[in-house]
Amino acid sequence: MYRDPEAASPGAPTRDVLLVSAIITVSLSVTVVLCGLCHWCQRKLGKRYKNSLETVGTPDSGRGRSEKKAIKLPAGGKAVSTAPVPGQTPHDESDRRTEPHSSVSDLVNSLTSEMLMLSPGSEEDEAHEGCSRENLGRIQFSVGYNFQESTLTVKIMKAQELPAKDFSGTSDPFVKIYLLPDKKHKLETKVKRKNLNPHWNETFLFEGFPYEKVVQRVLYLQVLDYDRFSRNDPIGEVSIPLNKVDLTQMQTFWKDLKPCSDGSGSRGELLLSLCYNPSANSIIVNIIKARNLKAMDIGGTSDPYVKVWLMYKDKRVEKKKTVTMKRNLNPIFNESFAFDIPTEKLRETTIIITVMDKDRLSRNDVIGKIYLSWKSGPGEVKHWKDMIARPRQPVAQWHQLKA
Repeated sequence: MYRDPEAASPGAPTRDVLLVSAIITVSLSVTVVLCGLCHWCQRKLGKRYKNSLETVGTPDSGRGRSEKKAIKLPAGGKAVSTAPVPGQTPHDESDRRTEPHSSVSDLVNSLTSEMLMLSPGSEEDEAHEGCSRENLGRIQFSVGYNFQESTLTVKIMKAQELPAKDFSGTSDPFVKIYLLPDKKHKLETKVKRKNLNPHWNETFLFEGFPYEKVVQRVLYLQVLDYDRFSRNDPIGEVSIPLNKVDLTQMQTFWKDLKPCSDGSGSRGELLLSLCYNPSANSIIVNIIKARNLKAMDIGGTSDPYVKVWLMYKDKRVEKKKTVTMKRNLNPIFNESFAFDIPTEKLRETTIIITVMDKDRLSRNDVIGKIYLSWKSGPGEVKHWKDMIARPRQPVAQWHQLKA
């Protein structure tokens, strides 16, 4: 509504002016309060976060561990945490009535809880622990005993999150089943091609086994990666004493795979150089020497030689090998091999280096392998990229042999 300014008495504020002044005053007050609260929140949150950093990892700080236990409850259980956030005091109804900023306090406590959930010692700490040991996947199986037929039944169901053992980023897993200490009579599942989450659903019977002997055995499962051209690569193993299992009915288990006992320990290192010539479309691989190779023979030594495979996509294109060095765990080879590789095929190319132990009376044993390509491990990828970055120059690097 329009009002004539001359109609008002001079010096007397109008009602509209008073109303506007009141609105401005209230707005400024709210802004100041909110700004003060924001700084207060930041100080409180910063203090809580600092305290969480100081307490994580100390013997009295069990917060991260209690959360992990809740996460790892058996199937069907609910991971519900009722423990209060450290440093947070519970409020009753009288506190809420007398506290002037209860809603703000609740908000701060909520934010503090979220920050503590993300602070070191919870998820990040758990992830760090997971990285500290290699994840080999897990396997599901069932076991039970038929007293009338004196038969032990073992059913291999499936596995999950198996590691990739092949250069193509996958594996061809199968399972061997033993009743230790007897290793002569073993049973095997079928091979599941290119599958890191295989389903077998195969049943195996150990017939004619008296119960008194069954409870003296250890069920041993070994998961391997099938390799048609060389020794099968071990992935992981599980062992369970049968005297600790209720065999009166089929019991189902999920077990994490552990490193295979025959694949543990250092396998040694190999020094080799790569030289890429883009104009000649070739790579020269020089096998220089090895050190601290794993002893594969009874006499505490090995007869090593090196195989070099050129792979393109999933196909083996060409193979070459060094001479055999008799009874030598630190052999010097100094042998070079040239492979023709067009530049446009370089990204799909892999060079597999396999150190073998020669055996005249049985199959040659694999001491260790190295995969060189764009998509191998960090050390191998670094060597490959250094080779590309320095054409026509031999680039040498030590590599740890792997199973």
